[in-house]
Amino acid sequence: MNSPTHGPAHILVVDDFETSRCLTAGRLRRGGHEVTEAVTGAQALRVLGEQDVDLVMLDVRLPDIDGYEVCRRIKADPRTSAIPVIHVSATPVGTDTRTAGLNRGADAYLTEPVDPDELLATVEVSLRPYRARRLAERLADRLARLTAATLRVNGAATFAELAAAAATGTAEVFGTSAVVLVGNTDNAVCAARADGAGAGGVKVTTRTLVAPVLREVAVAAEHADLAVVTDFPGREGMATAVAMARGKSRRAPVCVAVEAAAAATGEDRGLLRQLAQTTALAADALRAFAEEHDLALALQRGMLPQSLPEDTGLPMAVRYVPASATAEVGGDFYEVTELDGKLLVAIGDVCGHSITAATIMGEVRHALRAYAVEGHDPVALLTRLDRMLERFHPLRGLTTVCLLLVDLEGGTMTVANAGHVPPLVADAAGARYLEVAGPLLGVGLPHPPASVVPLPPGTLVVLTTDGLVERSGVDLDEGMELLRAAVSWDDDGEELCDRLIERFGRDKRDDIALLVFRRP
Repeated sequence: MNSPTHGPAHILVVDDFETSRCLTAGRLRRGGHEVTEAVTGAQALRVLGEQDVDLVMLDVRLPDIDGYEVCRRIKADPRTSAIPVIHVSATPVGTDTRTAGLNRGADAYLTEPVDPDELLATVEVSLRPYRARRLAERLADRLARLTAATLRVNGAATFAELAAAAATGTAEVFGTSAVVLVGNTDNAVCAARADGAGAGGVKVTTRTLVAPVLREVAVAAEHADLAVVTDFPGREGMATAVAMARGKSRRAPVCVAVEAAAAATGEDRGLLRQLAQTTALAADALRAFAEEHDLALALQRGMLPQSLPEDTGLPMAVRYVPASATAEVGGDFYEVTELDGKLLVAIGDVCGHSITAATIMGEVRHALRAYAVEGHDPVALLTRLDRMLERFHPLRGLTTVCLLLVDLEGGTMTVANAGHVPPLVADAAGARYLEVAGPLLGVGLPHPPASVVPLPPGTLVVLTTDGLVERSGVDLDEGMELLRAAVSWDDDGEELCDRLIERFGRDKRDDIALLVFRRP
């Protein structure tokens, strides 16, 4: 199809009289138009079904279907209804005949012999509203595609996803293959190539390149309105239009590239630059998020025990797994403290996902240690933590905690639970959850007495936060049962932690704290 706004048009000339047909077609070709010829009405309708046509010159008298009926069918078909139709008659006609043709959808009526200038002028006048409509439709379609591409780009969660989203959106906007380079670090570049949309949609391939590739391309595009290069990665040896953009001056640039012919107009170049700028801003947002998340995660890890006590006589294994990269930090924690021949083991979770939750978690953990050193029993510890949270963090400090005071000499453990996943105990008889419960902290409710539970030699105890057992759309009890079935009393602690994290902890949007110990 030719330009939707100006220039030559593709015109279908339909006339069974060869001399007349050739004369009209020749005049149109000399006027710069592309012409397809047809002899019958059926042939004309077939051409319209197979080719993009901008205008039809239609003889009113055809050997199979008269021109009036052909025109009616053209206008009745949604695919061709907007195409201008000019009736041509070999004999002079009256007003009634012209009116009949126009009433059936014709845009103009000419009588042979037609003056060449009148022919071209009538064609140009008939094309104007058609081209205006095509332009409006094209702009609306591009705007819709650009909006969809922008949403896709801003929704990317990783640099690889961003490069793929930008390449896909660019390919859909321009209707051609596209390549996007996004620098994710100082040393690596995510590259994505999207082939033009076909029956199966846009096909995207991604890879990682070294940073110098991006710098070399950026140099070519830095001082140009739109650089045209032939050595762009993924399009080597082909004329490629490249738009480069930076969100922040010292950040790695983003390069978006398409076939040079696809960015021939000012409008095309503007769209390409806009896609590059949108991608660059999204890349900056990803970098900022990653930096903030890394900072918050470092803060959270700094509040957790850096090591477990040694020589406690209680072999332990512990794991802490932060939520997926797209989530904020949470308030999961664990604690192991030696107390006059006994061992206080705690696991908990401050509700919410934010730096605030991580900060409150640090306060809870350190307050727990301070209260424990004073010699309080587990229920008294929970009561004091509850009061502290109510006073200093009302509403925001809701916390679940499970405390175990392990007495190796007496072979028991005293358990107090505040709204947390209960301990999972495994021995030769099987694995089971202890029936210990109580209200979460931060709401001021009284806590039931602690439970004293036997801890025979060989008993395995598993403590976890709900991130390990919760699943979207799945009841918590079902997740807990899956965990129970996966634990055996003769499991090695370290191997068990690795297996549970591998099976239940992948790609979770909640932190996971897991602590396993065995009574020797």
